[in-house]
Amino acid sequence: LAGAVPEEQRCTVERADASLTYPLFLQRFAFSRPVILQGLTDNSAFRALCTREKLLAAFGSSPVRLSTANTYSYRKVDVPFTEYVEQLLEPQDPGRLGSDTLYFFGDNNLTEWGPLFQQYVPPPFRIPGTSLAYSFGIAGSGSGVPFHWHGPGFSEVIFGRKRWFLYPPEKTPHFHPNETTLAWLHHTYPTLPPAERPLECTLRPGEVLYFPDRWWHATLNLDTSVFISTFLG
Repeated sequence: LAGAVPEEQRCTVERADASLTYPLFLQRFAFSRPVILQGLTDNSAFRALCTREKLLAAFGSSPVRLSTANTYSYRKVDVPFTEYVEQLLEPQDPGRLGSDTLYFFGDNNLTEWGPLFQQYVPPPFRIPGTSLAYSFGIAGSGSGVPFHWHGPGFSEVIFGRKRWFLYPPEKTPHFHPNETTLAWLHHTYPTLPPAERPLECTLRPGEVLYFPDRWWHATLNLDTSVFISTFLG
């Protein structure tokens, strides 16, 4: 379902196509700034397995672990996947706190979800000395995770659009950890001087965002979205 939240006026994250080589990725982006990668992988086969009908058929009776959509994800709740899709996968309530909003991302049972993840083609680049771990998610329009940081990784949108906001490690953003990204966009973002605004862009299906280690980032699903992240640990 398409949401009512607009995209940013101008994407400020650099884009790179399939001509980007691994040495150039390491030199220009891996340790210094985010980049959106286009055309490096083809996940059309994986996308075909991620429709509502296919996922319900494969995982409908399986439990999924939901996290609260706040910076520190205090609370976890287990529900059947069918219940999440049919009852909880709805647009974000603008007045609801992130700490009271349940969100499906990560916490994937690899015994059950592993066969699906085997069909995913991750980005071809790695950070030396790291290994990859997947985090799969499905969320309603207006949902997202407020600002937080962790190790480097990639994030690909399979269905829908996902808007990203990013700050470098030395520039801590102004936000409340229990406020949703949607509320932050409505209340805090308009008050920011141009120099204090984040890097931002909207990912569309097939596009992959790379974010370096310890970069602050917040996400906002503009539509009902399916997405997968590849964390480099």
